[in-house]
Amino acid sequence: MTPNLTSGLPLDPGRLTALGRSELTLLVRNRAALSVALLMPLLMVLVLRSTLGGSQGAAAVGEATLTGGIGMVLLLVVYMNLVSAFVARREELVLKRLRTGEANDLEILAGTALPSAVLAAGQTTLLAVAGAAALDAAMPRNPLLLVAAVFAGIVLLAGMSALTSAVTRTVESAGLTTLPLFLLTALGSGLFLPLERLPDTLASVCELLPLSGVMAMVRAGWSGGAEAYDLLGAALSTLAWLVITVFAVQRWFRWEPRR
Repeated sequence: MTPNLTSGLPLDPGRLTALGRSELTLLVRNRAALSVALLMPLLMVLVLRSTLGGSQGAAAVGEATLTGGIGMVLLLVVYMNLVSAFVARREELVLKRLRTGEANDLEILAGTALPSAVLAAGQTTLLAVAGAAALDAAMPRNPLLLVAAVFAGIVLLAGMSALTSAVTRTVESAGLTTLPLFLLTALGSGLFLPLERLPDTLASVCELLPLSGVMAMVRAGWSGGAEAYDLLGAALSTLAWLVITVFAVQRWFRWEPRR
């Protein structure tokens, strides 16, 4: 059945909070998912630090590590964690039961994503403050742009996790279905390797990847050195992917198991 993500707007705060609280309880009980959400971003930041170390000055390495770490938080805490959550709730018929109540489709999806979104926001804040101090990096020069970029990344990857869940049959197979976007983003959106180091043609293609616009805004928010034209391009790319994702979720998201 095709979800109607616009029915019943605006979102009801009470229902959204209740759904988010229920999902948080399930996340806390799932120790494996909670460990991945809490520990994997830290481990990936350490990997980024060791990968980038020695190639630039200490401050530049610190900034590159932290902006790449924000991308890892978005991928691991929001995208990969939520794919498993959506699949698990679908297979347990939780989503189907929720649709028989008062909550509309968007509230159900947003409520499921809420704990991961809050956790990702908290971890990026911790990276920006404690990480900058630990790595001897400058604080973000444009914090409002950084916040907007992280918010856009959370919304975009929450939608993409819902879309990926449609082709994920079991929770166990989520590790395979999330791998393509994870690898494409990690290697092609500037998390490990700046796009400036790639050949021009390859860099132009990588700029079109789903999270490339978000990461460009994250780096601009931290360094404050981007041109207005580049920021506009990154914002339009992100907006385009948001529109595509919403359309795809409305068309292909599955609310109950395949029979």
